[in-house]
Amino acid sequence: MKILGYILASIILIIVILWIILWSFSHKTYPVDYGISFSPDHASSLGLDWKETYIAMLTDLKPTYIRIAAMWSDIEHDEGTYDFSNVDWMMEQAVQQNTKVVLVVGQKAPRWPECHVPGWVSGIDSSAYHEKLLAYVKAVIEHYKDNPALELWQVENEAFIRFAFGECARFDTEAVSDELEYVRQLDPAHKIVMTDSGELSTWRLPATLSDIFGTTLYRKVRTPQGYVFSYNFLPAGFYRLKAALWGKSFDSFFVSELQGEPWFTTGSPLDTSVSEMEKTMNSDTLANNMSYATHVGASRVYLWGVEWWYFMKTQKNDSRYWDLIQQTIASSHS
Repeated sequence: MKILGYILASIILIIVILWIILWSFSHKTYPVDYGISFSPDHASSLGLDWKETYIAMLTDLKPTYIRIAAMWSDIEHDEGTYDFSNVDWMMEQAVQQNTKVVLVVGQKAPRWPECHVPGWVSGIDSSAYHEKLLAYVKAVIEHYKDNPALELWQVENEAFIRFAFGECARFDTEAVSDELEYVRQLDPAHKIVMTDSGELSTWRLPATLSDIFGTTLYRKVRTPQGYVFSYNFLPAGFYRLKAALWGKSFDSFFVSELQGEPWFTTGSPLDTSVSEMEKTMNSDTLANNMSYATHVGASRVYLWGVEWWYFMKTQKNDSRYWDLIQQTIASSHS
């Protein structure tokens, strides 16, 4: 029993020492450039006109950077026919506003159901799936590599996450290396971003395979059972030192998703009360999240939730979130 007690005490002591070390690296603030992630599908799911929402984001919030996706399910909805019209429109609007784009390509893209693949792939075998995937990736790269709005490519979204999440039964992990090779061969002028879960991954593969690494950063979530869980105990230095471990400096380390909306396990903003949504996101939480992000040592932070801010503003007559982001981005430009 004494040996077990010593072991337990040693483990607790090590944890305390590590926490103190992380805490000591959490006080410095860093200059942050803000970007915004946008999903047409998510905007539409909230009953919004996605083009109106997108234009409002660009012209009212005025982000210097945005992240959008050339989703396989949108680009090749019908097998063998590539339709770039929606992404072309978004890229053209970005050009007009002098906004720089991170363009996501691959099987996985931001927002549920995580894997955004066309329905027709369910009828083909693995070899054909791999071939069709790479054909789509090649088509996207060749179509957008010379677009003046393009700043960076993002290959897949959380490609190496180690737990089941989303509707990704056909996800081809082995294709990721081929996708990366295609981007580097066809467009050596643009760097590659890869992303991973902030708290639930080591970051080893995406950090070592990419030019720039992006972490998610969620501060208050719900468990699958619906309980609210907070990461407020985690010092900001955790992310900074983790990035340094894989050789990612300030300029090659982004926050790819900073939580700016409620966390849902079931339901959506359409059928959830404001009081329930505010358990995981309110204006104070959003302000605290943005303040926290200035301590993690990332040069750029992409905010997550613009569709919800616009929903709250236009459908709930609550512009607190929209106004806060507008003021924060404006201040970062001054």
